[in-house]
Amino acid sequence: MTIRFEFLMNLAVDVGGLISMGQAPLGERRVVAIDGGSFEGPSLRGEVLAGGADWQIARPDGVLDLDARYALREQGGGLVRVLSQGYRHGPPEVLAALARGEEVEPARYFFRTVMRFETGAPELAWLNKTIAIGSAERRARKVLIAAYSLL
Repeated sequence: MTIRFEFLMNLAVDVGGLISMGQAPLGERRVVAIDGGSFEGPSLRGEVLAGGADWQIARPDGVLDLDARYALREQGGGLVRVLSQGYRHGPPEVLAALARGEEVEPARYFFRTVMRFETGAPELAWLNKTIAIGSAERRARKVLIAAYSLL
């Protein structure tokens, strides 16, 4: 059986500064605010709403365990909850450059998420049954995500 994908949307998510919550049993707990942004795809477009956050764990093995929760407002007014969980990892020098806010070629590190959606908007109800894979890129104050629906 073959897994197939279909392009869903590109997201440009504006992010705030990192807040360290300190060491916990699984690693350093961190929070990164989601300050807004935009998204666009063949079937939907709109804005990323401020107020979400990425609740991260910086694990001792160098993996950043991501748990982002935020909302989208589609151009027709429908609201969509996004749950995006995944990993970012790479060579220590690449991760250090990202931490300094430097732009790094995305091929030099792994940054993938699994995305699920929830909405009460009838015209977007198909998202309630959609699972997407996000291939992401970290910029200084932004995360760029290309999301592909699993078919």
